[in-house]
Amino acid sequence: MVKNQTMVTEFLLLGFLLDPRIQMLLFGLFSLFYVFTLLGNGTILGLISLDSRLHTPMYFFLSHLAVVNITYACNTVPQMLVNLLHPAKPISFAGCMMQTFLFLSFGHSECLLLVVMSYDRYVAICHPLQYSVIMTWRVCITLAITSWTCGSLLALVHVVLILRLPFCGPHEINHFFCEILSVLRLACADTWLNQVVIFAACVFILVGPLCLVLVSYSCILVAILRIQSGEGRRKAFSTCSSHLCVVGLFFGSAIVMYMAPKSRHPEELQKVLFLFYSFFNPMLNPLIYSLRNIEVKGALRRALCKESHS
Repeated sequence: MVKNQTMVTEFLLLGFLLDPRIQMLLFGLFSLFYVFTLLGNGTILGLISLDSRLHTPMYFFLSHLAVVNITYACNTVPQMLVNLLHPAKPISFAGCMMQTFLFLSFGHSECLLLVVMSYDRYVAICHPLQYSVIMTWRVCITLAITSWTCGSLLALVHVVLILRLPFCGPHEINHFFCEILSVLRLACADTWLNQVVIFAACVFILVGPLCLVLVSYSCILVAILRIQSGEGRRKAFSTCSSHLCVVGLFFGSAIVMYMAPKSRHPEELQKVLFLFYSFFNPMLNPLIYSLRNIEVKGALRRALCKESHS
């Protein structure tokens, strides 16, 4: 066993094991989706930075969510597109570990940002008179930095635990990127500690935040039903429904991938689930916010009108 352990320099990403013609079709389709993801989230960032009416805590956190969506896509999609053109493309060991770290870091940070956004909506709707006192810019910046820091530190723990493992078997990752569970399958040592940490992280970063979000929105729903003004109730539903759609897409797909029994999901199906989680979610988020949020639609109209006048 010790003899067979060699220094791993690269892995082979197998990607999607499909007919070459289907892979070319997927390359064109995914390239289009990738462009839409960057344009959509870039538009959200541009509107928030240019429109002074959107300089509020809610849109401050939304801008961070847009940054997460862009970095998600840039971390996994280019490698996937390369693999569609050149199957079984090698990736260096260092590059693989970096991709794993970034994917986990962005995923953890998005979980925490969604909790922070639900807390912001809770304070805005349930305690509107104290909103400006509670959600100061100092508090908002602290919450955002905490979300990014905790997400990165937890991802670093996972990567450090992977680095202690020997890899002496086949170096083929049956995935389109260096997903942590796929990498662990290649280790030729006991990965029980990694599995325990992954499960604990799922409870801390998925189940815990989801419970907090549900509690926040239960309180919000009760507060909305008490609002007498039809206009106020409609505006509250508009801003909260868009956030709930994003929460449902993100937590739903993440829990199915990491907490459902793996025997129910063959490897090819897991790739599709990860595709939805890391690719379609970032593309759909700006569409959800632009279609469901009145203020974002208003900012987009003002920006287009200003451009046409100039």
